[in-house]
Parts: sequence; C-alpha cells; structure tokens
Amino acid sequence: MMDNKNLFIAIGLSLAILVGWQYFFAPAPVPEQPVAEAPVTPDGTGTTTQPPATVGGSTAPVPGGPEASGLTREEALALSPRVKIATEAVSGSINLIGGRIDDVRLNAFHETVDPTSPTVILLSPVGGPNGYFAESGWIAETSDIATPGPTTQWTAPPGAELGVGNPVTLTYDNGAGLVFSRKIAIDEHFMFTVTDSVRNDTGAAVNLTPYGRVTRLGEPENHGWFILHEGLIGVFGDEGLEEVKYKKLADGPVTMPAVQRGWLGITDKYWAAAMVPPRDADFTGRFIRIEDPSLRYQADYRGSAVAVPPAGTIESSSELFAGAKQVAVIDGYQKSLDIESFELIIDWGWFYFITKPMFYLIDFLYRVFGNFGVAILLVTVIVKAIFFPLANKSYKSMSAMKKVQPQMAALREQYKDDKVKQQQALMELYKKEKINPLAGCWPVAVQIPVFFSLYKVLFVTIEMRHAPFFGWIQDLSAPDPTTIFNLFGLIPWTPPQMLMIGVWPLIMGVTMFVQMRLNPTPPDPAQKMIFTWMPVIFTFMLASFPAGLVIYWAWNNTLSVLQQYTIMRRQGVDVDIIGNIKDTFRRTPPKPADPPKAKALPAAAADNDDDEADDEPAPTASGKKAPAKKPAPKKSGKSTGRPRNARA
Repeated sequence: MMDNKNLFIAIGLSLAILVGWQYFFAPAPVPEQPVAEAPVTPDGTGTTTQPPATVGGSTAPVPGGPEASGLTREEALALSPRVKIATEAVSGSINLIGGRIDDVRLNAFHETVDPTSPTVILLSPVGGPNGYFAESGWIAETSDIATPGPTTQWTAPPGAELGVGNPVTLTYDNGAGLVFSRKIAIDEHFMFTVTDSVRNDTGAAVNLTPYGRVTRLGEPENHGWFILHEGLIGVFGDEGLEEVKYKKLADGPVTMPAVQRGWLGITDKYWAAAMVPPRDADFTGRFIRIEDPSLRYQADYRGSAVAVPPAGTIESSSELFAGAKQVAVIDGYQKSLDIESFELIIDWGWFYFITKPMFYLIDFLYRVFGNFGVAILLVTVIVKAIFFPLANKSYKSMSAMKKVQPQMAALREQYKDDKVKQQQALMELYKKEKINPLAGCWPVAVQIPVFFSLYKVLFVTIEMRHAPFFGWIQDLSAPDPTTIFNLFGLIPWTPPQMLMIGVWPLIMGVTMFVQMRLNPTPPDPAQKMIFTWMPVIFTFMLASFPAGLVIYWAWNNTLSVLQQYTIMRRQGVDVDIIGNIKDTFRRTPPKPADPPKAKALPAAAADNDDDEADDEPAPTASGKKAPAKKPAPKKSGKSTGRPRNARA
C-alpha cells in the first residue's frame, strides 16, 4: 500500500540499524593468552633463540625480554631496579633492565565508578600479567657492535625520579668505545619524550639505525567491538590512517612504505600507547604478530641509518604517548607537537564530520551546566530545532495523508482489479493534494546519522566514561543497571543480561508506543502486529545500549510526540490517542453500527467486507445500492481510511 510505504521504510531503517548494532557490537569472547616473550641471551645484544623478529622490515634482531614466569604484577616489578615516575596524571616507573617504560598507571581514572577502586593500569612489565611496554634504541649494522638490549643494565643518577620539568638520563657503556645515553622527559599529561644519543670513542665510524616499538603480550580481555577499532593503529604520511585488528595479523605482518611523518602504536577503547618517530627522517612502520614462544603484538618502526663519526655524537628523539584518549589533550598534542593527524587515534567513525562537532557541543554544554545527561537533553532540543523545517514539512505531509484517507480508500475499491490504474489514481491524488507519500520517513532517515554519532560520542570518548546523570544513572556510557524483573532492586536477585530492562528503557518504550499511537491502529493484521510489538522489541534491544543513548531516544520521542500532535491538530486532523491505544488491545477493530437496511443486502455483498473502507461511505460516489449482479461495491459502512473514532 502506497500510504504505508513511509511506515515500512522508517521501521525497516530503524530495525536494520538496531539489529545490526546488537549483532555486531557485542564483544566477542577472547581466550586468555599467556603473557610471555622470547628468551634472550645474557649478552645484552638481543640475539634470540627463536627466528629473530624484525623492525620495520629489517632483518636485525629486536630486543626481547625474559620469559613470563606467572608472577603477579608487583612481583614482576620487584625483579628489576627502577626509576620512579611521579606526576599528577601518571605514576609508575622505568625499568633499568632494558631501559624500557613498562609501568604506567593513570591516576585520574578508576576501574569502576567507585572512586576508591584501583586506578587504571596501562603499561605492565614482562613476567607479570598483561605485559605491555614501549622502548626505543639502536640497531647495529653488524653483529660485532654491541648495542643495548633487553637485559642491558642501564645506570641512573642516585635518587633519580621522573617528573614534570625533571627529566632523567640513563647511561650505558658497551665497553668497546660506544657510550649510550637515554634522556626521558614527561609533560603534565601523558607524553614522554625519549632522546637516545651515542658517543663514538672507537676511532672509526659506526653505522646505527634508530628504532622504536610498542609491544603487547597476548590480547586484551575485552575487545572486538564492531563499532570501534581496537588493535594496532598508525598514520603514515600521505598513506594516511592504517587500522589493523588483532585477528588480521594472523595473515601476516603489515609493512608500510617509508614515510617522513606519522605515528604508530596500539589503541584500546579509552587508552593508547603510540610512538612518534623523528620527523626529520624517513621511517618504515610495521605491525606484526609473533607466536613463538608465546603470543605478542608489536607496532614498530625503523628509522634511517646514520653514521657516528669518530669522537662524534648523534641522537634520535621520539615521543611516546601512553595515556587516556582525552579529546582536548589529543588535539593539543596534534597542534603543539605537530603530530600528523594525531586526532585519529580516537575513532570518530564514518560520521566524523557530525560526531566530533557533536562532542564539542555536548562538552560545551557540560561545562555550562555541569552534567553530561543534561547536556544530552539540550543537544536533543538543538538537533530538533535544526531539523525543525524538514520535520515540520514531513509531519504536515503525514497529516495531509490522514485527511485524504477516505478518497484513497474509495480509489482502491474503485480500481481494486486494476493495480496500475489504482496507483495512477493515487499518484494523481497525491499530486492534487500536494502530498509526498514518503515524507514521513525523512525525520527517521535524518535522525539515523545523528543517532549513530551520539552513540559514537557516548561509546568512544573517555569524557563520557563514568559520567553520572541523576538518581541511579552513575555512568552514561553503561546500560541502565536496574531491571523490572527484580522490581528495580527490591527483590534480591540478579536476572540474566537479556532481562536487564531498566527504568529508562521502559520510559523509552512507552514514549515510542505513544508516538506510534498518534495514528489510528491499522486494520491490517500484519501492520497492527508491527505497531503493537515494535516498542516492546526496541525496549529489549536498547536496554543494553548506553544509558545516555536511551535517555536521548526517550527525550527525542517525547519532543516528537509534542511536535507531531501540535502539527496534526493545526492541520485539522482529529487525534484520538486514547482511542487509538484502546484499539491496540482489542482482538479485532471495532465495527461501526450499521443501519438496519444493511442487513437486507444479498449474502454475497455482506460477505465481501473489505477492510480497505473502514468507517467511510461505500465506494460508489452516489451511495446508492449497487446492482444485484455486482454486489461487491456495496459495503457495510466500514472504512479503514477514516479515523477510528468516526461513527457511521
């Protein structure tokens, strides 16, 4: 039916998105991986007992680390001498064995909404659980030149402590004429600056190549979201953004062409560890998965070879970001440090041009009103105002469709045996009345990218993490924690996840139900079933979505009801919401009272009761009885095209 195409298109679009999100966004279970790294020889050169890993396509060995021993994190930290890291944003330590950064806690972020819960751990040492570290250094051109490796003991000044404005310099003398130093500095947020230098006292030129890498042992426990990239990531000059999922690396390493500007690392939902190679020389980046003797993932780069002249010194400076992906901080680094497209470390998605501005708007309103939930409500009003002309036109068209339902029903009956003429007649009617039968789906179609962008903002931005609303909603990025199936906590029982239907999902379902009941219940059984069950289905589906998104949807429904009701009344359409709701729960649509003379009609005419003409005059324009040989046009007086509360 042409007049119902907008309904089916709107329903189809909404269901496609929500069902697709439910199917794809649930994180896949990830088997726990052993945390181990390749064993190495004690000579400090990084020569391994396995086929050597490479950096940036080089065949030179990559420093490894001691094999995992099943220790706790604290026990693994205690195995080596360390230099303390202490800033307002970050705490942890630098491992003097290997000179790597492998102990980073983020002081401002907790594991749960409880402020007394442990702070988030980002980087951890090899030997304990979830090994994750970053390091830089030099690769020698020949194996007879000893460079610092994973078991190299670096020396730090007594009492050294890394802090803002207080860098630490580590040193190592290979005993063969090369003296290495590593200066590490940190800013007030999450950026480390690592400057590696070499002094050549050998009397002959030495060729060295700088490298850097971020290594994760095993896979993170929670990842695999379709909407969000988690895994290896980088920007490589004109090659642009490269995102590689963990599972993709099972097919082999990904090596990028040599470029001069960019960065690479490993990203999680809210956190990342990424290295920025020197900007004044080419580098070759690569992502690799290594399984022997245990699983690890590595994002590494190899710079351009440089010659260290006799009695000369060279240095290579790089940055390491190890922290929370806060929008203001990331954007600040991109601008102040001139890091190529560093903002893309946050996955803004396909609708970047909507998602990021929406975040800025929500963040601005949050700073004004002090609550992200209130900011979301206000953004909804602003979005409705922006699209008001389009929605207003659509609702007017829908109202006009309601007013011509009797004519449409008559045309269908008149041309019921000729579908081509029926459609032509309907199109002529639409043209005459200036009606667009598909106009009703435009508000939904326009809302889809906005809905998706808001979902992205709530899902990927750390600013929304643990952001409270009011009452029981203490985290807008998490689902509503209540459920009707234990009477919202009154019964001491935790239902399964599929039954976690909280207060806000119920509010959303009710507002959706009311919005759909602005129109009379359709007589067609299939349409009636859709109208009846669609709010219930959406309630269950959205119950697992972030509470902030459900609040947005419920509030948007409420505003849409008010807007559509007002426009329909102004267009002269009788809106009987209460009557429409009552019709929903009737087994069959109410039948109007027929005049006594209708009972005298021939049986054939009485039996041919067509739902297409509910509450409308018989299809014949004159209203006279049809000839006996053509009983079908004579109707009982019922027409589906007329508002439910009309009476014969």
